[in-house]
Amino acid sequence: MASSTDTSAQPDRPPRPNTAFRQLRGRRSPAEFAALVRRAAREIGERVSCDARYVGRVEAGEIRCPNYAYERVFLHLFPGRTLTDLGFAPRSAVRGRGARPAAAPAAPAAHEHPCDRDAPYGAHRPYPIDPLNHEESDVLRRAFMTGTSATVATAAALGPLGIATDASAAPRRPGSSEAAAVEEAVRRIRLLDDKHGADGLYRRAAEPLRVAYALLDAGATRQTTAERLHSGAGELAISVGWLAHDSGRFDDARSHYAEALATARMTGDAGLEAHAFCNTAFLARDAGRPREAVRSAQAAQRAARPLGSPRLMSLLALREAGGWAGLADRTGCEQALVRAQALFGRGISDADPEWMSFYGEAELAGLEAQCWSTLGDWRRASRHARRATRLQDPHFSRNIALYTAELADDLARDGHPDEAAAAGLRVLELLAQVQSSRIQTMLAGTARVLLPHRRATGVADFLDRHASLPRPRRG
Repeated sequence: MASSTDTSAQPDRPPRPNTAFRQLRGRRSPAEFAALVRRAAREIGERVSCDARYVGRVEAGEIRCPNYAYERVFLHLFPGRTLTDLGFAPRSAVRGRGARPAAAPAAPAAHEHPCDRDAPYGAHRPYPIDPLNHEESDVLRRAFMTGTSATVATAAALGPLGIATDASAAPRRPGSSEAAAVEEAVRRIRLLDDKHGADGLYRRAAEPLRVAYALLDAGATRQTTAERLHSGAGELAISVGWLAHDSGRFDDARSHYAEALATARMTGDAGLEAHAFCNTAFLARDAGRPREAVRSAQAAQRAARPLGSPRLMSLLALREAGGWAGLADRTGCEQALVRAQALFGRGISDADPEWMSFYGEAELAGLEAQCWSTLGDWRRASRHARRATRLQDPHFSRNIALYTAELADDLARDGHPDEAAAAGLRVLELLAQVQSSRIQTMLAGTARVLLPHRRATGVADFLDRHASLPRPRRG
């Protein structure tokens, strides 16, 4: 990696909180404000991965000037204001080596074009290098560019993190820019999964994970950087584990979740431990180990309780409910569902982890639908699944396909083949952009249920189109 992105050489000056930006957020939580920023970006055709952590970093003064994409979004969101009005420093004060003490210019890295560092914004270089802005470093710009289709996005966005990892090379000690690259890898994987599903992502996502753990082995010079690397590598292991889980590679997923759990235990990271147990519970339920699902969900709740996030505890109660449903324990399932709903009703808070951005009313309804479906209450399951499809944010294409597939299966089993076929056809349309073996497996089950009902309206069309569906590719 080019040394120009290493902030360890920067003068140690404490960041100045951005009080103007904090005032603009008002009474919204960081997560709510991040959602507002993402909506504003979509309005003008931009793609930003804003979350509660990014908002917090801006307000803490860690991001003195946003990259050009965020600049356009913020100026659209707050018309008539300048970056200075929003509490940011002028770009000339932070961009390029002008913000550093005078020093001999560093030679570009072997992979770096000599004009890339100080070139102005242009169509082929959407994010300039800003040594004091970790959000879009040279590493991230090369490693996580997105494309226009699932395949292109996967290939471009999940390349290596841009550092030497050859065992024969002696990697330099990682700094804050490497930690930022790992954190950005997690965000990019989640965004791509939300949009395109897991099947095309898993193999490519394993490389950033390997690099993240190589960075841990190299050892950071600062304790704060080491903590960020451990947390980032653990979250990355969970993200890669989820891709394995959603694409039907349960053994791989179990291994990745165990790796994340070991990292959490080693560093005493309660948030990471709760997340790892949360996903382990979900995997155990899907793999037919409901008792393990219950135990893992309960362990996650013990880890998460001191964190002070009702929404996190709500999701973990749902994970427990799924395990009780798998054990055919209707009472245990209903009690966990009541807890999940009550905790959800307490609303969002600053303590909510950033990875929970997917968890809203739609996910609550969708997970409850899965519980009732497991218990064989198809009518109640279809009611919740229908609500989930209606409430889901359009950004989460994969979840819309998942909830609609759940709805199709519940309707088919509840004796409504025509409605089930209509829902199944909607899923088939979504599968043009979503690659998820899990969803395709659900749809195959629905097709088997509908086979005796070919004469019902729309069923033959669904069955014929489903039969022509390519088999899921593992990549």
